Amino acid sequence: MIINNKKLEMKSCRDGFGKALLELGKKDKKVVVVSADLAESTRCLDFSKEYPSRFFEVGVAEQNMAGVGAGLALEGLTPFICSFAVFSPGRNWEQIRVSICYNKANVKIVSSHAGLNVGEDGATHQALEDIALMRVLPNMTVIAPCDFEETQKAVMAAAKIEGPVYIRFGREKTPIISGNSKFQIGKANILRQGKNVTIIACGPMVYEALAAADELAKQKISAEVINCHTIKPIDKATIIKSAKKTKKVITIEEHQVNGGLGSAVAEVLSQKCPVPMKIIGMLDKFGESGTAKQLLDKYELNASKIIKVIKMNARNH
Repeated sequence: MIINNKKLEMKSCRDGFGKALLELGKKDKKVVVVSADLAESTRCLDFSKEYPSRFFEVGVAEQNMAGVGAGLALEGLTPFICSFAVFSPGRNWEQIRVSICYNKANVKIVSSHAGLNVGEDGATHQALEDIALMRVLPNMTVIAPCDFEETQKAVMAAAKIEGPVYIRFGREKTPIISGNSKFQIGKANILRQGKNVTIIACGPMVYEALAAADELAKQKISAEVINCHTIKPIDKATIIKSAKKTKKVITIEEHQVNGGLGSAVAEVLSQKCPVPMKIIGMLDKFGESGTAKQLLDKYELNASKIIKVIKMNARNH
């Protein structure tokens, strides 16, 4: 994949998580891992081999995993509980709500295989509602890193703060685009300055936003691109400042349009800076089986859709 005529390296966010977990394990003996029978897929298998006494396999029991994580946290440890996003928080939301969030337990919930890019596994394994489920919970921080490098930074940052954190990412390899940008929980990164429209994205859609901005620039449309990796707490100041400048906002996410990043941005702008806004995401639908690319193209979660929406909006105004 290419941006600004540069070929980008491809790595998966889950590999970034695995690497960060090993580094954390070395630095902090309080870091422990709880897995629900998916250690290899979620990339915590290497941690289990390196630190077997700090790794707990609970089997196919996500609700129990959340309870075990809460107990470990309340005893002063820093547990990372790991599964697929459809299972955690998909199956254990009530335990996360009561055992973790209500107690402000210092549990880091890390979920892979989020979004359509699970591909051939089909609709039952494509978590498209998890951001909505998690951002509604009191005391919960919600992060959707955009690439391998940012996932490492997000994991390291999550370990440093006290309280529940949810980190979600996909399965597939995606372009590394964050570069040397600093990562701070609750602080969005402006990856490209612009003046005609603001594109706000999270996760792998940040690449699509940048690719769209490249193409729009050829058509004399200057797009500002914001990587809003933290959905909660959301960076109100950066979003409002950009919206005041460009007067138009587009959001895109690999998630339902209801309750996700777009909804979070709309909540900010409707109260602080009302401007024309469009939300790109899954339109109240489940996914289906197919390759990641086929699905993202079918449901128009790509740069082409961003460009189409911006140009249509320009014509209507």
